Amino acid sequence: MISEGGLLLEFAALSPSLGAELLSFGDKSVRGFSSVDIDSHSVGEGGLFAALSGSAHDGHSFVEAAFDKGAAAALVERQKIETYDLVRIARSRGKTLMVVGNTLRALQDTAGIYLEQFPRLLKIAITGSSGKTTTKEIAAAIIGAEKNTVMNPGNYNSETGLPLAVCAVRSCHEVGIFEMGMNRAGEIAELAGVLKPAIALITNVGSAHIGILGSKRAIALEKKNIFSQFDGKGIALIPDDSPFRDFLAEGLRGRTVFYGEKFFPDLGGIRSLGLDGTEITWAGQRIRFALPGKHNLANAFAAIAIAQEVPVSAQAIRQGLESVKPLFGRGEILQGRVTVIQDCYNSNPESAAGALEFCDSLDWPGRKIYVLGEMLELGEDSRKAHEDLGRLALGSKADRVFLFGDEMRSAAEILKTGAPASIHTCDMDELSRALDACVRDGDLVLLKGSRGCALERLSAVLLPAVMCHGHTCRRHEGAA
Repeated sequence: MISEGGLLLEFAALSPSLGAELLSFGDKSVRGFSSVDIDSHSVGEGGLFAALSGSAHDGHSFVEAAFDKGAAAALVERQKIETYDLVRIARSRGKTLMVVGNTLRALQDTAGIYLEQFPRLLKIAITGSSGKTTTKEIAAAIIGAEKNTVMNPGNYNSETGLPLAVCAVRSCHEVGIFEMGMNRAGEIAELAGVLKPAIALITNVGSAHIGILGSKRAIALEKKNIFSQFDGKGIALIPDDSPFRDFLAEGLRGRTVFYGEKFFPDLGGIRSLGLDGTEITWAGQRIRFALPGKHNLANAFAAIAIAQEVPVSAQAIRQGLESVKPLFGRGEILQGRVTVIQDCYNSNPESAAGALEFCDSLDWPGRKIYVLGEMLELGEDSRKAHEDLGRLALGSKADRVFLFGDEMRSAAEILKTGAPASIHTCDMDELSRALDACVRDGDLVLLKGSRGCALERLSAVLLPAVMCHGHTCRRHEGAA
């Protein structure tokens, strides 16, 4: 994450806060760093390279490459100094080493210390089993209509992504909106410790990552940690329709606000426009919200709940909702000889069921073909979850169902018992050929699967020059 100029932090001021040993071998006029990165290929001139120890690669082996790219300093672990001969490398390049016990913890602490420079920034956090990124984008569009707003780019929402994202904050920003994801227990609490949000929202509690945490209640407890930094002044936004509503609200040190459709007096009505999204009447005016489906309407309500706590005007809400466009892989409508709903950035039992429900609800003149990729990270619940999805597909309005991935075997067994006709494969080339041979002009094709399935590869086969609901999406052409 490269700054727009100037130093983010100075070495001498930061090192004591991190408990770091500072080893400087370069120009004494280089007092700090202007950016932070964990990738030696993209580290900026004058930046800080944080050498993280991963399961596949150790960032300490790339310190020399980071210095050659222009990094002013490297954040390294004490126990790796001799192994990678880092003192010699830093001395030969005239660079600085910040030596700590754990570089991930130090990276997170650095981000938190950096944020302390902006006491007037209204910090907003979003988490949930699904809808985090879309809710963040909608909230930023609404709030950004009236206030200078910053948010994490893409899905920079992890233990490393969030610390990098907050380094984009500048003194001009009034509001910061940051989503928080998790891949292990305790991660949300760590991220909340970095951001210390004043407003925090949970979109939902579903089955995503149940294989990691073991139960929905454990997932709810993990998500609840987004409120863990409240000191009595924070605002907790909790979906009113969640079965964990009361559990999430229990014992919070702050103000609890339940949100949902019935809590908005300015909401005059909603009308589905099918693939064109939803018409929302707000404060007496009609808005065309372009993201289709009930799940996206729920994301919009979550974003509105945030915006009202900032607060912003009804005009900003209308303007923001009208400006939102689909994100890659999240309910994109791709048009050509067939129409593709590309909803393959992620999948879990709740979002997959929602995708089938939405497609079933469409009044479509052609055939409906559902391509369902396996749902990952469900652990011991995986077989039952895929069987349940198979039953939903069996009772759906699909004319043909294609199943992809090893975890889909249990769904395939269910679909053998009746219509619609189905094909199961673990080979992408086989799936691509079978789908290409099946589709006809005018068909509706749903692509729904976990990120690991990369079902967007099928869009390039179905639509070599894809239309994204009215304009050509060249970014999808020739996808691998």
